[in-house]
Amino acid sequence: MKDFKVIEVKRSIFEDNDADANRLREELKADGTFLLNLMSSPGAGKTTTLKRTISMLKDEMKIGIMEADIDSDVDAQAIIETGVRAIQIHTGGMCHLDADMTRQGIHEFGTKDLDFVVLENVGNLVCPAEFDTGSTKNAMILSVPEGDDKPLKYPLMFSICDVVLINKCDTLCVFDDFSKEAVKERILNLNPNAKVIFVSAKTGEGFDEWADWIRTEVRNYKNS
Repeated sequence: MKDFKVIEVKRSIFEDNDADANRLREELKADGTFLLNLMSSPGAGKTTTLKRTISMLKDEMKIGIMEADIDSDVDAQAIIETGVRAIQIHTGGMCHLDADMTRQGIHEFGTKDLDFVVLENVGNLVCPAEFDTGSTKNAMILSVPEGDDKPLKYPLMFSICDVVLINKCDTLCVFDDFSKEAVKERILNLNPNAKVIFVSAKTGEGFDEWADWIRTEVRNYKNS
């Protein structure tokens, strides 16, 4: 005779987080605030991309940036220099943000007067893809030096993103084994609806297309 109880756990471990994420989306929608969850591996160029994006859009919309890191405030300091509101979120050693952590940051930050808020997630291609933050849209950056095979190695990340920026295209002459055609095909095989934009945060290549994507998404969001 068994002297222990067997419990079958059938509820997804992400179920509570998904519910929190949906509630946060409703709150942000009521405030008219578009939240973009921006992900990448470390060193792909998130902060540099944000700085150039801010310079292009800050006269058109009210922008705020939420920087998430395990520690330090280096990125928040860099964003503050652009003249927009920024806050640093420390994750306490966790390699991602979940919806509750994002809500805490949003409430501390105060976003009701902001049109466009970017959550710069922790640099990681695995954990951030697994947790819904409550964002309006998901974006990621893949840099040329990382290689065109990353969609094959981290399929979930590419599957959940509405837009993928292929950054550091100014280095294609050096990393000549990187195929723009191959990486785009691999991304679209995983996610046919993804917008793929080739950019360089250093030179500004592709940033007009990127800025236009943001303008269109924010406008449609506010008018929906």
